[in-house]
Amino acid sequence: MSLQSFTDHCVPNSVIRYLRDAGHEVLRLKDHMPTDSPDSVAISKAYKLNAVLVSLNGDFADIVAYPQT
Repeated sequence: MSLQSFTDHCVPNSVIRYLRDAGHEVLRLKDHMPTDSPDSVAISKAYKLNAVLVSLNGDFADIVAYPQT
C-alpha cells in the first residue's frame, strides 16, 4: 500500500529518498508553496492534497492548534 506524504522543508533529503525507495509518493512543500509559509497554510495544503504531513516542526505537536480530524 502506497502512502502519499507532504514533506515540510525541514525534512532531510535522506528521509524523502527512504520514503520514495519504499514506494511512497512524496510531495515536497517547496514544490507547492514558499518555504516560509505559515504552518496553518502548510497543513491546509497537506489536507487538500490528501497527504500525510511529514515535518520536524514541533509546532504541529500542539493538538489544540492542530487537532486530529
